Amino acid sequence: MTLHVNGAERTLTLDHRTTVLDALREHLDLTGAKKGCDHGQCGACTVLVDGRRANSCLLLAVAYDGARVTTVEGLADGDRLHPLQEAFLDRDALQCGYCTPGQICSAVGMLDEAAHGFPSHATAPTAAAAAPARLDAAEIRERMSGNLCRCGAYPRIVEAIGDVAP
Repeated sequence: MTLHVNGAERTLTLDHRTTVLDALREHLDLTGAKKGCDHGQCGACTVLVDGRRANSCLLLAVAYDGARVTTVEGLADGDRLHPLQEAFLDRDALQCGYCTPGQICSAVGMLDEAAHGFPSHATAPTAAAAAPARLDAAEIRERMSGNLCRCGAYPRIVEAIGDVAP
């Protein structure tokens, strides 16, 4: 099977039970995405699949043959960090750092969803359909609620995302 990972085509021979997370970590040595709960509940394994955020521990790799996967390692442009990576550093939006790659990948996907007008539970019912969502702190917290931080760095994470949000 073939995955396009961080812009590079990678051909893999995998057991049909291998998850995208295990393909990344065990077969491609990309260890940014973390195995937290292995049940899709913590978000530590979040990557972008064809531009959408996804819990890679729940995805069977064989079902994603040909997919474009972006991990936290693929967000930077050479030596230049992605704006969200810079914001997380500037805001000190991490403590132990275990959840940080998933938080950053989820934030990238979330910003794209908001820009395309996807509503969340916190979006006002009067918000214009398909208009970019206004990302205040409550909206960011709701949209990022699938990514847990055991250290409790949430206030700084929300600030970092807010710094990058349009």
